[in-house]
Amino acid sequence: MKPLVSIITINYNESGVTLDLLGSIRNLSYPSYEVIVVDNASPNDNPDIIKEKYPEVILIKSDENLGFAGGNNLGVKQAQGDYLLFINNDTIVPKDFIEPLVKTLQEDKTIGMVSPKIKFHWDPTLIQYAGYTPMNHWTIRNNSIGYHQKDNGNFDQEGETQSIHGAAMMIPKTVVENVGMMTEIYFLYYEEHDWAEMVKRAGYKIYYQPKSHILHKESVSTGKFSPLKTYYISRNRILFARRNFKPLQLCISLLFQCFVSIPKNTLVFIAKREFQHLRAFWRAISWNLTHGRTVNQA
Repeated sequence: MKPLVSIITINYNESGVTLDLLGSIRNLSYPSYEVIVVDNASPNDNPDIIKEKYPEVILIKSDENLGFAGGNNLGVKQAQGDYLLFINNDTIVPKDFIEPLVKTLQEDKTIGMVSPKIKFHWDPTLIQYAGYTPMNHWTIRNNSIGYHQKDNGNFDQEGETQSIHGAAMMIPKTVVENVGMMTEIYFLYYEEHDWAEMVKRAGYKIYYQPKSHILHKESVSTGKFSPLKTYYISRNRILFARRNFKPLQLCISLLFQCFVSIPKNTLVFIAKREFQHLRAFWRAISWNLTHGRTVNQA
């Protein structure tokens, strides 16, 4: 018997996109899995079509939009699997992509999270993710290894990496029970990096497994460049540092933000006359100034 894998994905106003993912999941060669779709209170979508087209799916309809972490956590509470696979609904999966991920976690119990190679759906010859560099303590940014580079075999070495990719990540249920679920204070963006830090502090490794891959359409729900995305990325970048950096690292980072990053971004938005993004950016900064006590909220 193969261990049960719970595949968890979030739907928000994109049932058609989710149906494409479910169509590819139906062709999986892995014999033991369940699929959980959490609809995050979609205001302009009827998620019932998901259950109509794929009756085997467990459809959970949230009463409110819980964000990426909250929606996934709702799925975790229903999951029965030994392994939990969190995957974006704007992805397409090959039939054999689960086996290498399960094998990786079965063979090395010190691995707490694993992500496959992620390639762009619009050009499967280009890589989006082949591991992450460490988080820079000045800029609070990390870089996706292999980003926009050809999938020519140069990124086929599996191994430990610095962080996980939220578009596709597998974690043993026992690890979730040990470290807790994703922190919901982020709502969107950076929550998977925060979770990876929690997993690493518990003594586990984060792993990249290129024997598995998925195709990612990227930012279907939030838009590739929207004020919503500007707000949450700007807000949560600083929040991540506040939650995870040591005091000296945090001091360095906040000084960089105050004297370099914030002035630069402000001037760029003004120069480009992107005033909606400017307002979103400064709302993000203001949030961090007014939420001192909620930084460690689960």
